[in-house]
Amino acid sequence: MRAQSLALAVVMGLAGPAAAEIVVAKGGSVRVLDRMTGAVTDYDLAPGQVQAVGKLQVRLDECRYPSDQPTGEAYAHLTITDQAQLDPVFKGWMVESSPALSALDHPRYDVWVLHCDVPAAAAPAPADKTSSGVGSGG
Repeated sequence: MRAQSLALAVVMGLAGPAAAEIVVAKGGSVRVLDRMTGAVTDYDLAPGQVQAVGKLQVRLDECRYPSDQPTGEAYAHLTITDQAQLDPVFKGWMVESSPALSALDHPRYDVWVLHCDVPAAAAPAPADKTSSGVGSGG
């Protein structure tokens, strides 16, 4: 568990003195791939909410993001259980930009974090396409 926390801190760039403030989001989104059917489904979850996916139960425990990258780097603590097993098949942090760092090991499903819910005021403004100079027609 300590190694996983350290790896998460390194990926998030939080190991140094110039660490950004971490914001706890009011929810997050996960994507589930059913390898047998090829179906890909996105779920928006609030903390503590459980989503049934076949025999799996996916629970979002918490979703966080750095204040200086509100839409660029999410990490979420998930608990995933399988009806056929007593212990969770996954319990830990998943990182949006590095899903293989801490992944669900399941024969049928892949689950990964898409993003945290970010208030509109924290999200960066969309780029102004008219000032780019591209396609000026001149």
